[in-house]
Amino acid sequence: MIAVRSLGYIGIAAPDPRACLDYATDILGMMPARAVAGEAFGLTDRGESSASGGSGIACDGTAYLKLDEWQWRIAVHPETDRRGLIYAGFEIGSRAELESSIAILNERGIAARIGTAEEARARSVTGIGYTQDPAGNEIELFYGPVMDGKFVSPHGVQYVTGAMGLGHLNLFVSDLAPCQDFYMTVLGFRLSDYFCMGGDASIQFLHCNPRHHTVGLAGVAPINALQHLMLEMASIDQVGQCLGRAEAAGLTITGTLGRHSNDGVLSFYMESPFGCDVEIGWEGVRIGPDWIAREFVEGDIWGHKGIAENVGKMAQMLIARGGS
Repeated sequence: MIAVRSLGYIGIAAPDPRACLDYATDILGMMPARAVAGEAFGLTDRGESSASGGSGIACDGTAYLKLDEWQWRIAVHPETDRRGLIYAGFEIGSRAELESSIAILNERGIAARIGTAEEARARSVTGIGYTQDPAGNEIELFYGPVMDGKFVSPHGVQYVTGAMGLGHLNLFVSDLAPCQDFYMTVLGFRLSDYFCMGGDASIQFLHCNPRHHTVGLAGVAPINALQHLMLEMASIDQVGQCLGRAEAAGLTITGTLGRHSNDGVLSFYMESPFGCDVEIGWEGVRIGPDWIAREFVEGDIWGHKGIAENVGKMAQMLIARGGS
């Protein structure tokens, strides 16, 4: 079995990456990457920066966003014919683990390959491999990310990342069982807890480190898409300040401030130019080796008004667009 350690990075498709960069810096408190993926820093004792000059914009128009010591965590690629998740990068430990992981995937009849050195540089990592989950999401397994430090948030935001990774992805999946099997029996995720929505409809929350979940699988509609990205801030004040910036900018709040019953996160949800909702949260359950999965029947202790209605609305919109 593969031992995924964390969600390292994601790639998103959007028609206007610069608008996404503005949203990420002005609202979320991120910064443009000091050097874009595949670009040499070229730092000297005079303090010269990379060729992109810290703009975060690559020559192809892709915007790279930095939120901690990693060179980048979110890439927004310019595309007009689709929006949302293009790829998710999951961290493993070494070259040996990468080779073993690709072999395991191929032995199970899951198409997978090891990438070239050039492909690894294009993600700012040392080594990379490629596969897909049963929902068609492009999955990248990698090791050795580039660390360039010097993250300075324009709003004083600190993100909780480190060994727990970027945050979590909540995915709509049209066929839940094979997706759950892929993430748990192949990639090594473990079940945190779940909701049963009646019939075969269910939401499964899966962890690979102490964060309550890194992947949520929402088998509630015949679609495959990223429903939301969750990012964790270091204090409740930072969450509240972000909510204030979002409201002042006139962004649609799709889930009011509230606290979830299962992972304990205090958060709010908003629409974003990423093509998915963004959840900004603080605090939450940390999972240890003796964790036992549980079923929950209520999603929230308090607040989070509008979430269920918005998820249904989003699902219907995606179905009308063709199911992805």
